[in-house]
Formats: sequence, structure tokens, C-alpha cells
Amino acid sequence: MSLPLLAYPLSSQNSRVAPPGGASLAAQQFLQDAGGSYSQGSGVDLLIEKAYKQVFFHAMRCDRIEHLESQLRNGMIPVREFIRGLLLSRRFKEGYYQCNSNYRMVDQIVGRVLGRPVYNDAERRTWSIVIAKEGLEGFVNQLLDSEEYINAFGLDQVPEQRSRSLAGRATGEMPIYQQFPRYGSDWRDTMSKRTPSGVVNSYEPSPAAKWLPAKPPAWALKVWLGLFAIGGFEILRVLVLVGFSMLRTN
Repeated sequence: MSLPLLAYPLSSQNSRVAPPGGASLAAQQFLQDAGGSYSQGSGVDLLIEKAYKQVFFHAMRCDRIEHLESQLRNGMIPVREFIRGLLLSRRFKEGYYQCNSNYRMVDQIVGRVLGRPVYNDAERRTWSIVIAKEGLEGFVNQLLDSEEYINAFGLDQVPEQRSRSLAGRATGEMPIYQQFPRYGSDWRDTMSKRTPSGVVNSYEPSPAAKWLPAKPPAWALKVWLGLFAIGGFEILRVLVLVGFSMLRTN
């Protein structure tokens, strides 16, 4: 099955910068629905938190991108551009993109952006080729500019998992961002191999204890027992002498 890689032609205009006339029509409509300004209500706060959860799952204070939040609150960018900024941020590149193979990255981003799992291996291979040729930015741009994304979420709706409720099942599917951990076992194994040679493995004995034998030899055990017997005899002799001395003084 062949998949269209680009639903709309790319433009040289930076889509994350508001046009000279102000915010987009969709953003203006959202402002009217929200009461005239994002900053006047908690609606934008809910959108921002939902977007962070959709992209990062858990976002700490240091992960927040304040200039993007400000642009969204002021109506300078729609929600789609806020999502684009999160996916192309340093936090996402270092925490997800650099920790996964292209195939796994396809699963991660398609689920977060389009709200569905990858259809099959053919789609996974197709998008992995896009990543190899155009990098993360090219892949993200094609997804966010695709007809599927526009029809499903438009410009001012945070992506979410679609068709989670299944007939005949009491519970729906687990959200995409919970199905895929931030990195897989292959990255964990790779990082363990990159451990500097000078670092002592916590599972190995310390260098100071490596020279000690696991079990003392027989002759050392005999010597220790002999010394223990002599020491015990001397202590007993001293106690007896002290007892006799006390009796004589009485």
C-alpha cells in the first residue's frame, strides 16, 4: 500500500510565525470561543497541559517552553504549531529522537500526532525512509501538514488517540504515549556498553577485595584455630591467678 508522504506542498514561509494580518482564522475563531483572549480563561491552560501530556507524557517545569506558550496564549500560533514546536524541541530530540531507532520513532510520533498506531510494516518503512532522508523536522512537518491530521484535528485541537473504544471490550486501548516507553531495551544495552572502562561495576567486587581468596586455605585455618586455643588458655590462666590472689588477701 503506497502512502502519500506529503499532502500539501511545502512553502518557504515559516509557518510558525504569524502572518502580517495577525493570527490565523482558525486561531481567531478559537479566541472568540474562549472569550476573546487565551489569557482570560483556563481553556488555554488545559490545552497546553494536554499538549505536553500528549507529546512528553510527563513534563517537568524545566521541560516547558515558555515562548511557545506565550505565542499560543496571544493567538499568534494555532495549537498545531504549538505541537510542532514541542516535537522539534531540544527536550524531545534528546529524550526521544536520539534514544530510538527510526522504526521506533515512527511508532512514537505517528501515535502522538495522528492518534493511531502504525497500520503495518509498509507504513513504518515508508516513514523511516522519510526520517533517514529529511530528518526529524521533515517527518514531523509531513505528518502535521497531512490531510489526515487536518481532517482529524484541524488547527486548534490537541491530537488525541482515536477509536479507543472497541466493541465487545469493557476497556479501551491504552494511550499511545503509555504503550511505548521513552526508549527501548536496545538503547539501554547500548548505553551500558558505553560505560567508561575506569568505572567500577557495582555488580563486581571492589578492587581492594579481588586479591582475597573466596575460601581460606587449610593451613591458615589451622593456624587461626591454634592461636585461638592459646589465647583462650592464657585468658583462663590469668583468671585463675587473679582468683588465687583474691583468696590469699582474704
